[in-house]
Amino acid sequence: MNLTLKTLSFAVLASVSINLFAADAAPAGDKPAAAPGPNPAKQAIAVRKAAFTLIGNSFKPIGDASQGKAEYNQADIQKRANRIEVLSEFLDTSFPEVSNLGEPDTKARVEIWTKKAEFDKQLKDFQTHAANLVKVAATEKTASDAFKEAAGAVAKDCKGCHENFKIK
Repeated sequence: MNLTLKTLSFAVLASVSINLFAADAAPAGDKPAAAPGPNPAKQAIAVRKAAFTLIGNSFKPIGDASQGKAEYNQADIQKRANRIEVLSEFLDTSFPEVSNLGEPDTKARVEIWTKKAEFDKQLKDFQTHAANLVKVAATEKTASDAFKEAAGAVAKDCKGCHENFKIK
């Protein structure tokens, strides 16, 4: 994974952590009345929705380039593939049992939790294929067969998860 992206991800997470805990560091007399803490279910749902939105936005130009609908730009493809790989790592902890709220809060199907092993395998496959797309994008200067195969594997993972684990 690109060191810059990893550093940026950790910087963002550190910033969020500092902001979340800053109120606890204030002297007791300076604290406002205690508000209820963040809802873990809603936080998990928000993280995964954000990750999936960013993954989709990052993948669209990759998919377009693999289908000949857009020009292949190696630097842009690399940047987007790296982003997808980083974001895929957020998904490991984004489906706790407590976040099984159903609609309208989430379009995650109950099968994510009732068929956990199958879901985990599909997620791991997606992460593996995203990492492979990063490697291919780093070496391919054109929309080669290797690039198309790597992009196709990621697209297939997305489609499979949508079909099996997302409410339509």
